[in-house]
Amino acid sequence: MLPHVEPANVAAFVDKLLAERGTALLSMKEVIAVVRERTGTERSDADLAGLITKKAALLGVAVLSD
Repeated sequence: MLPHVEPANVAAFVDKLLAERGTALLSMKEVIAVVRERTGTERSDADLAGLITKKAALLGVAVLSD
């Protein structure tokens, strides 16, 4: 069986999305939904939330947990 391959670089997309949104407050559910829609990832919500939280902290972007 072939290993699972992400259809797009999810981490790079999250970086781009957070940079575009800048200082606007973002909803974690909204960001996860956009990431899933645009990348087709099958990662769990918890995994995506962790990635988004880390990237947001590095970029200084506020993401609301909801």
